[in-house]
Order: sequence, then C-alpha cells, then structure tokens
Amino acid sequence: MKLLSQSFADGERIPDAFAFCVIDPSTRVRLAPNRNPHLAWSDVPEGTQSFVVICHDRDVPSRGDDVNQPDREVPADLPRVDFFHWTLVDLPAAVREIAAGSHSEGVTPRGKPGPALPAGGVGRHGLNDYTGWFAGDADMAGAYFGYDGPCPPWNDSLIHHYVFTVFALDVPVLAVAGDLTGPAVRQAMQGHVLAQATLTGTYTLNPRLASQPAGTA
Repeated sequence: MKLLSQSFADGERIPDAFAFCVIDPSTRVRLAPNRNPHLAWSDVPEGTQSFVVICHDRDVPSRGDDVNQPDREVPADLPRVDFFHWTLVDLPAAVREIAAGSHSEGVTPRGKPGPALPAGGVGRHGLNDYTGWFAGDADMAGAYFGYDGPCPPWNDSLIHHYVFTVFALDVPVLAVAGDLTGPAVRQAMQGHVLAQATLTGTYTLNPRLASQPAGTA
C-alpha cells in the first residue's frame, strides 16, 4: 500500500492548520484550526473489506513532572509513550481518500461526539487521548472522539513525530472489546491486517526547535 497527503509531505512539519495548538509569543500557545489533514491511499490488496486509520504521537513524555514548566525543558532521554490523536474504523473498502477538514474543523471543548460520524460520514470514530489529558480540567473535560491534532509540551526538547497509518483489513466491521480506543483497536486488528502504509509528520511548540530548518527532526 501507499499513503500520501496533500496537507504535508512525509517527514516534514505538519502545518499549523492541522494542529490543536500553535505557538503564541504572548501566551506560549493558543488554540489552532485543528483540521484533519488530507489522506489518500492506493495499491490496496485483494480481499480488503474495510480500512482503519490511526494517528499517534510516538514521542509523548512518559512522566509529566517537567511538562510545560517555564524553568526547564523535558529531557530528550526521558522514555516516551504513544498518544493517540485519531482512530477511525470500519471505513468501507471502496474508500481511498479523506478530505482535509472533513472530520475536524476547530477545537471542540469537551470533545466532538461519537462514535457515529456526522450525517453522511462512514465508519466509526474512536476516543483519542485528549479524553484522559483533559479529565481534570473543568472547562475541557469530556469524551474526545475523532481527530484532534498536535499539541506537544511547549518546553519539550524533542520534536514530536505524528504517525498516520492506514490498515487494510479482511473484515468489514472490526469487533472491539470495551471502549473504542487506539490500544483496543490495535488489539482487535491482530490477525486481520492485510497491508498497511504510514506517513509521518513532525510538530513542535518549542520556539527554539521551531526555528530549525524543516527536515532536521
């Protein structure tokens, strides 16, 4: 399979339009347009009955002690974990493209509804990990379904990598036990993946890193 995007090239910085937050000189960060990027895939194997789309950040700090602290940076050698930004399952086998902005336009406090997509949409949206991140925030807490873009710590010493993966499955509907989350979907897909393709974009809210030339992540 092959995966491409008109929104950004593989290995390049994700534009601000597809992020949850952007750098702000006065407040460090502010909310961004938060549009889902365009994705298109090809060379699909015979026998494909549905697709799954997952976007995860592979560089999230495993501990939050240093996150967004003004007197220090999150160290580069801190172990990192996955943070799921988008899980979309049960896309019909005839689908080959997702338009930019078709699944997310703007930040929705307390989260977009789901798992059903808006009228006319096909598939099911899973919960992304902003659900847990905002759990203790009185203004933002809620169930975050669908796509919500990058918002890494503004003091992280690493540029974050966002991995978009499309999986071709041999089942039309994915049976997921429990909540429709990234880890649950990964578990449910085992033994059903015919092929997959990935596309990786980078993003940072650290002004020191943002000034580096593109492609130096």
